[in-house]
Amino acid sequence: MRVLTNKEERPIRVLLSAYACEPSRGSEPGIGWNWMKQISRFADVWVITRKSNRAAIEKFLEQEPMANVAFFYFDLPRWARFWKKGGRGLQLYYYLWQIGIGRTVRHLHRSIGFDIVHHVTFGTCWFPSPLSFLHVPFVWGPVGGGEYAPWKFWRSYSLRGKLHEIVRTMGRLRGDYDPFVRYTARRSTLALATTAQTKGILRAIGCKTTQILPHAALDEDEISRLQSVPERTSGRFRIFSVGRMLHWKGLHLGLRAFARLRQELPDSEYWIMGEGPEAGNLKKLARDLGIENQVVFVGQVPRDQVLAKIAKCDVMLHPTLHDSSGWASVEAMACGRPVVCFDLAGPALQVDSDNGFKVAAESPEQAICDLTSALSFLANDPEARLRMGRAARAKVASELNWSRKADRIRGFYEEMLATCRADLDKSEVRCPTSSTTDTNWA
Repeated sequence: MRVLTNKEERPIRVLLSAYACEPSRGSEPGIGWNWMKQISRFADVWVITRKSNRAAIEKFLEQEPMANVAFFYFDLPRWARFWKKGGRGLQLYYYLWQIGIGRTVRHLHRSIGFDIVHHVTFGTCWFPSPLSFLHVPFVWGPVGGGEYAPWKFWRSYSLRGKLHEIVRTMGRLRGDYDPFVRYTARRSTLALATTAQTKGILRAIGCKTTQILPHAALDEDEISRLQSVPERTSGRFRIFSVGRMLHWKGLHLGLRAFARLRQELPDSEYWIMGEGPEAGNLKKLARDLGIENQVVFVGQVPRDQVLAKIAKCDVMLHPTLHDSSGWASVEAMACGRPVVCFDLAGPALQVDSDNGFKVAAESPEQAICDLTSALSFLANDPEARLRMGRAARAKVASELNWSRKADRIRGFYEEMLATCRADLDKSEVRCPTSSTTDTNWA
């Protein structure tokens, strides 16, 4: 056995834990897939994921082989997962899955010898990762889950929403005191947080080195497609929102802000695209506010239709209260539409005074008033709308893309490996073997 010297370089060997990882998908599966795809640009990658993702992954690889990526599929035995049906029991199953892959990742490390291990999905700080047990530089994240709505907004939720927030808060507190989560935090060489709120929690549970790295991003093809949406220079002022109708998406606040805007601009419209458990409450609220004829509940529509409808709108209203990423706002920005959001969580890291408005969230009454003011300004200044829309497109192209985020990850990796080499030189202690001919830096 021998230790690699700087002159004997080979690609970095990375193990990714990606429970959710699937091509051509959004949300968590898309996050896992895109991190794999981008990291494979500069490293050899081994991915451990669920067996249920195998068919989609292998179908993709038949068309586009990836020579430096290997997939390993794991699921709990049928007797240990018969109770999981779709989203029912998902969090418990995910926790058990993390425990279950422990033996597999140890075996892989003994066989391959990874330089870095990296947990990417699920991207939440409530659950542990067995990769932290390996004696290798460990990257945790980006993870979110530490975001929360200001308490004063809870009273604006439906009963379903209040119950959801109680359960969610209990789940986060469980994670804060889970010894395995705390071990994961202490063992992390670098913990990446999607927002400042999550960063604070990561520090509190034991992470020594933390950075903020939102994972909302688009690839070059998607950016090009969204930038083809034309600017809008005429027609009645039209606002839109896109996403699931959940209480914490704040659409009830958006409807109230729009009702006030209509007093000034009676011809304006509000289009809401998506479905969800709050749909009935939102439609009732629109009727109660007397704006049902100006609010169009589009429902769940195919991607192409979403873009066609955005082309007929001027501004995105995105009043989410604890969204760790904010994918919808990034896509709207790529379409050249200013975004009005709260100064909270993920969207607050994307929107600035050049491309939209970030509204303070101190109370529901104040928030509704300030949302209305921002919308009124944009409605009455078409030139400002166009200027902000162009700035939004420029920001997505320069910052909110997967290529840029991959460059940051590569920088983190290189810095960690350089530190390992420096520590090795100082101590003159060899690292664990990575094969019969060389040893990984860990």
